[in-house]
Amino acid sequence: MKTYIAKEKDIKKACYLVDAKDKVLGRLASRVATVLMGKGKVIYAPHQDVGDEVIVINASRVKVTGKKLITKEYKRYSAYPGGLNIEKLEKVLAKKPDHVIRHAVKGMLPKSKLGAKLLRKLKVYGGEKHPHAAQKPQPLAV
Repeated sequence: MKTYIAKEKDIKKACYLVDAKDKVLGRLASRVATVLMGKGKVIYAPHQDVGDEVIVINASRVKVTGKKLITKEYKRYSAYPGGLNIEKLEKVLAKKPDHVIRHAVKGMLPKSKLGAKLLRKLKVYGGEKHPHAAQKPQPLAV
């Protein structure tokens, strides 16, 4: 038996549109990460980029369960003394809603150069409009 490795010409890329309105953040992020990696395809290989591009709209209207809206924190550290910045999910969602979904999906992708490449195929927008109409994205059930 031989191991099958997909060639560049065999990989068919698609573009999907996800409406995050009233969707639970974690479930949405896991579905988007699966599509970005291409795990639903027959030719999936963990070391290759066989996934599709994903466009997420209405990121500002995503839902979370429980008390996460007031208890979940996003931390950044500037490497200076006293440089720890902590923001609650509620504040981050109001200020930059695309960061919340991008951060959740990033945590579910491989921690390597391939993961960074896959994350570049994710486009997140806070509202209804997006500039990718020419790609004719197909709706993705989440």
